[in-house]
Amino acid sequence: MKFLDLAKVQIRSGSGGGGSISFRREKFMEYGGPDGGDGGRGGDVVIEAVDGLNTLIDFRYQQHFFAGNGQHGMGSQRTGAGGDDIVLRVPVGTEILDEDEETVIADLTDVGQRVVLAEGGNGGWGNLRFKSSTNQAPRRANPGQPGVERTIWLRLKLIADAGLLGLPNAGKSTFLAATSNARPKIADYPFTTIHPNLGVVGVDGAEFLIADIPGLIEGAHEGRGIGDRFLGHVERCAVLLHLVDGTSGDPVRDWQTVINELKAYGGALAEKPRVTALNKIDALDEEERTFLKETLEEAAGPVMLMSGVSGEGVTEVLRALRAQISDERVRQKTTKDSDTWQP
Repeated sequence: MKFLDLAKVQIRSGSGGGGSISFRREKFMEYGGPDGGDGGRGGDVVIEAVDGLNTLIDFRYQQHFFAGNGQHGMGSQRTGAGGDDIVLRVPVGTEILDEDEETVIADLTDVGQRVVLAEGGNGGWGNLRFKSSTNQAPRRANPGQPGVERTIWLRLKLIADAGLLGLPNAGKSTFLAATSNARPKIADYPFTTIHPNLGVVGVDGAEFLIADIPGLIEGAHEGRGIGDRFLGHVERCAVLLHLVDGTSGDPVRDWQTVINELKAYGGALAEKPRVTALNKIDALDEEERTFLKETLEEAAGPVMLMSGVSGEGVTEVLRALRAQISDERVRQKTTKDSDTWQP
């Protein structure tokens, strides 16, 4: 299944049906009077967060969603049938934005959460509604209210407990593949990850969800590389794991590049708790490890050492992440789970 995290759709609620102008005409009923019924109400456009979805790919092939119109009223005081609602089913974590792509209409963070995006129009009154002592035979009925038409954007932000950050080829996908059952693409060239990946990891009997996003490069906030729009997928995380390539030659500059992009992205992302880890230490000797760790700590604060390939230090990193995640966000590992890191 292809991954899609942004979609533009056009919605329209149903129009209400018009009221009826009718008079009762029956044998032996000399004074029948008005009996026109009201029109039916138009259908609503509803959006609902459902379980089992993790992409907006369905909205690439269908961008128009129209609710049903209400039927017109009829004689014998019969009200027209209401129009059918239409429900847009989206993954948990989907934001609904107005046409300007900035105004947030709703944020669906729980399974089953529903929001009415466009209400259907009310049905018009039939002439029975206008009967009075001074107007015994009204020949007036109201038309139904028109539906609401609008354009909205759907933006998916994955629900994860921890997020992976780093430059391309910092070892994020290798770490995710080593600690979970996820199988992201791994290669020795930049930008092997072009869309977010999710994996469930476990440590000390607890499990939590990690999101891996494409690597950031200098100028990502200006559109360089893949850009920084995928940072939205780690906005909901409780903690960020910043992986720095120990074999890059200048880990301090690599670390600063990612931090600068977080600050340029805005919001509270740059202020989230972070665990910094010097990765690929399997390719370094003890002297290089010590030197690079001390050098990086001068800029980044506490730094952990790990290798996603050999597994060295991975358990300690997972424990550091778990310590930053509240108990409400994790679940206990069961005996059926086989996709988690076993320290």
